[in-house]
Amino acid sequence: MDLEIRVLRSFLVLAEELHFGRAAAALHVAQPALSQQIKRLEADLGVELFARTSRNVQLTVAGTVLHERARSLVAQSERVADEVMRVGRGEQGRLDVGFVSSALPLGPVERVQRFRAAFPGVHIELFEGWTAHLLTKVALGELDLAIVRDPDPVDGVRLSPFRTEGFVAAVPLSHPLAKRGSIRASELAGDPFVFFPAEAGALATQRNLAPVLAGGRMPTIVQTGSTWMTLLHLVAAGIGVTVAPASTVLAPPPGIAVLALDDTEAFTALAWASRADDHRPILRAFIDAD
Repeated sequence: MDLEIRVLRSFLVLAEELHFGRAAAALHVAQPALSQQIKRLEADLGVELFARTSRNVQLTVAGTVLHERARSLVAQSERVADEVMRVGRGEQGRLDVGFVSSALPLGPVERVQRFRAAFPGVHIELFEGWTAHLLTKVALGELDLAIVRDPDPVDGVRLSPFRTEGFVAAVPLSHPLAKRGSIRASELAGDPFVFFPAEAGALATQRNLAPVLAGGRMPTIVQTGSTWMTLLHLVAAGIGVTVAPASTVLAPPPGIAVLALDDTEAFTALAWASRADDHRPILRAFIDAD
């Protein structure tokens, strides 16, 4: 037979109170309704659970056994219900989150730490990568969410831009333009460039080089790197120059000059990437977290 959790809760309260009136008050039900619940439970089990007299109520041997077992059954049902509700509110579960290294100055790791503190029931794993690779992992279901920069559209992936910023130039301190506060990006077109390889993302490459390309010349890329910090160190070593998102040079390595760009409205955009069919509250809770 099926034991209703609601009825077992009523039984437990009566077993603790051993008084129908007090138990009914604690349960916020009428006393006759409680009596009927207990009678139906006893009828279903085929045993008496309480020995009733005009003066008191006592548990029978069978009632004592049920009392011991019912507490764990009710507690388990409450844990299950709580877990289901937490998952539904995005407060429990697992998230595999990817990010591009250029987003680090904007605080994604700190966001994760705050989210972990607010929702300790959610386990989060972080993975670093290029935008193109992160998008592939999201599409394949290997990542739940990713912070990407200037992403190319991918079937089955939902993109939600959340921040835009402009570009700056980074040149070694020995460069002839290093002492100027700002330059035209086209002034760097003849310089050797350090940049990401093409497989990092077509749109990202196009947008990043747009300020230079506006002058009509394609820069020569003499060295590639996998992160902006690597590229900036290459600039500092005098290997080349580059054009970078403004946030990537908030804490530049020594040996480079950061120059504003006067002649461009080009911008770069950061976006959340998730599967288009994934509408779990846990994703929204993470994205909306302060």
